[in-house]
Amino acid sequence: MSKKITFPYNPQFPSVADLRKRAKSRIPKFAFDYLEGGCNEGLNLSRNESDFDNIYLKPNYLRVGGDIDMSVELFGRRYSAPFGVSPIGLQGLMWPNAPEILAKAAAKADIPYTLSTVSTSSIERIAEVSEGKAWFQLYHPTENSLRDDILNRLKAVECPVLVVLVDVPAFGLRYKEIKSGLSIPPKMSINNILQAFARPLWGIKTLQHGIPSFATLKPYMEKGMDMSQLGQFMNKTFTGKVDIEKVSAIRNLWKGPLVLKGIATDEDMQAAIQIGADGVIVSNHGGRQIDAGESSINSLIKLANNPLYKSKLKIMLDGGIRSGVDLARAHAVGSEFNFMGRPFMYGVGALGNEGGDHTINMFKTHLYQIMQQLTIEKITQFPDRLLNP
Repeated sequence: MSKKITFPYNPQFPSVADLRKRAKSRIPKFAFDYLEGGCNEGLNLSRNESDFDNIYLKPNYLRVGGDIDMSVELFGRRYSAPFGVSPIGLQGLMWPNAPEILAKAAAKADIPYTLSTVSTSSIERIAEVSEGKAWFQLYHPTENSLRDDILNRLKAVECPVLVVLVDVPAFGLRYKEIKSGLSIPPKMSINNILQAFARPLWGIKTLQHGIPSFATLKPYMEKGMDMSQLGQFMNKTFTGKVDIEKVSAIRNLWKGPLVLKGIATDEDMQAAIQIGADGVIVSNHGGRQIDAGESSINSLIKLANNPLYKSKLKIMLDGGIRSGVDLARAHAVGSEFNFMGRPFMYGVGALGNEGGDHTINMFKTHLYQIMQQLTIEKITQFPDRLLNP
């Protein structure tokens, strides 16, 4: 008989939907809208989740199963589960101190946490609380000198993996953010202030941890810069397209694992291989950039099933995963690792300091159960359980 493993989490919140409901009641509307919003009409945002429903799995009930091992080796390191925490901008706005809560939880659980360039904790602080385990996602700066300085800071803290974001040649058109004034940087209108007062715990925690800011970018800002100047700084510093030449330069400077995030097409996959990337994260930026694009899972199905790609680099997924069943589906169609953003922010918004631990263990429980149900022992066996329509 195989050994049974359990992962402790709060049974009052056994699903992402439960976490989302509670988080919505604790986070001000303007910040929750920023977390949830997609671009334009939100069509691709919806497709990211609904297209998982078209993937079916088959059990093998009479097979004798062994002990389940959810661990995965990635870039020379073995992680305890095949998922990690996505990079998210302005995390501390949605829940105070969220980057540190999630980085600590991920380090303890031995899964990757990825810090965004525009998150609200610094490279150095997250490296400290994660014990040097955190990945970093780079928004490519306009000036190469700033790029080089950020890379030097990452080398100083021994960042294990660098992720370069390639799918933001321009910020997506997000109607809710425009209405609330939360196109970067956030603007605290009277309406937003009233919403904050309606969420007193969020307000108290914000006072404890300070008004959120782009902590990694502080060394490059003039002292005393006000919010309007900060907006000009962000537009000047990060407006510009990431192309083959820019990523090739990073490849020459960065000797560790290099991952490109936002890959969705054959053309970009071929370019990633040409550049010498070690991996790609197939993603449409959470449905926040192109409403007429396809879901991340459908892009992954096409790319991961090309043997020429899979032999060259790691192919990972970010977008639309809301359960362990979705994780299973992703692996069944070819994903080698997965990242989730909104579910972890729901967890922190719902449960505060316990939210990171809870959400990790909740997903591990989900994934363990579906592996039992399908009678498999290792993540690499999921493709054997794909039921082709």
